[in-house]
Amino acid sequence: MSSVSPTVTIDDVHAAARRIEGRVRRTPLLPATLAHNPLPGNLDLNADLNLKLECLQVSGSFKARGAMSKLTTLDDAAKARGLITASGGNHGLGVAYAGHSAGVPVTIYLPGNTPPSKANNLRRWGAEVHIHGDVWDDANEEALKVAERDGKTYIHPFADAQVIAGQGTVSLEVLADAPDTDVLLVSIGGGGLIAGTAMAAKALKPGIKVIGIEPVGAPTLHNSVAAGEVVTLTSINTKANTLAPRRSEAINLGLIQDNVDEIVLVTDEQMQEAARWLWREFGLGVELSAAAAIAALQAGVYVPAPGAVCTALICGAGSDGAN
Repeated sequence: MSSVSPTVTIDDVHAAARRIEGRVRRTPLLPATLAHNPLPGNLDLNADLNLKLECLQVSGSFKARGAMSKLTTLDDAAKARGLITASGGNHGLGVAYAGHSAGVPVTIYLPGNTPPSKANNLRRWGAEVHIHGDVWDDANEEALKVAERDGKTYIHPFADAQVIAGQGTVSLEVLADAPDTDVLLVSIGGGGLIAGTAMAAKALKPGIKVIGIEPVGAPTLHNSVAAGEVVTLTSINTKANTLAPRRSEAINLGLIQDNVDEIVLVTDEQMQEAARWLWREFGLGVELSAAAAIAALQAGVYVPAPGAVCTALICGAGSDGAN
C-alpha cells in the first residue's frame, strides 16, 4: 500500500467524463492483432494488441482531457486572470486548446528541449510562449513564479486531481470498447496519465494488469516506487522530452503505488524503432513517448501471458518518432 492516500476516485473520473463530453474526442481503438502485424524482431507474443489512438485526440494528445477537466471546474474570476503552465509541449497544447475554446488567455513555459514544432503549434492556438531552462522542472519553477507575481491561474500538468481525473477518462473508453483487455500499457512522464488511467481501470476491472513504461534515461517513477518516496533525478538523458521530468509528486506516486503492477524501462532507440513500426504498419506519426508501450513489447522488457489481450495507449502525435 502507498504512504499517500489516493485523492482521485472513479467517481471523480466519471464526473470529469461528463464535464468534458463534446469538448474532446472519443478516440478510436484500433485492433492490431500481432499475428497479422508482427513486431520487429519476429517476436511471437501469442497475444492480441489494441491501440488506443490518443494521438488522434484534439491538440494531438490525451492532455486535452486533463486540461479541459480542470478548466471546467474554474470559476469566471480564475479564468479571467488567465491560465499559465509549464509543459514539455503536450500539456501546453491541451491547455492552449482549452483556453482558446473558452476565450481565456494562456501563457506556456517550455524547457529548451521542446521541439520547435510544438512551440509553433502553441502560438497557433494563441498562447504566449516562453522558453526557460533545460528541462521541464526548470520551466515549471519559472511558471510558478510568474503565476504568483501576476495572479495567473496555474494548471499543473500531472499533480492536479482534476487533471488526473480527466486523464482517467481514457480507461472508461478502453474498457467500454475492449472489455476483454487483460493488460493496459501506459507511458509515464510526470505520472498524471498512468495515475488516472490505472486507478480507473482497476476500479472498473480489478483483475487488469497495468504496466508503466519510462525511458532508461528518465526513470522518475520507477526510482520513486523503488524508494517508496518521491525522488528527484540528478540528470535526464532521453530525447523523449515529454517523459522527462526530474521529479513527480506525492499524489501521483500514491495512485501509482496502489494501482500499477510494474514499471519497465525502454531506451530511446527502442522507442524510435517502435515509432517506425507504427508508421510502417498503420501510418501513425507519433512522438517517442507515444511509442513507449509498443517498445516495451517489442524489446521484450514486458512479455504478456500467452493469449493475453493487451491495450497500448498511443498517447501523442509527433514527427520526431518516425524519423
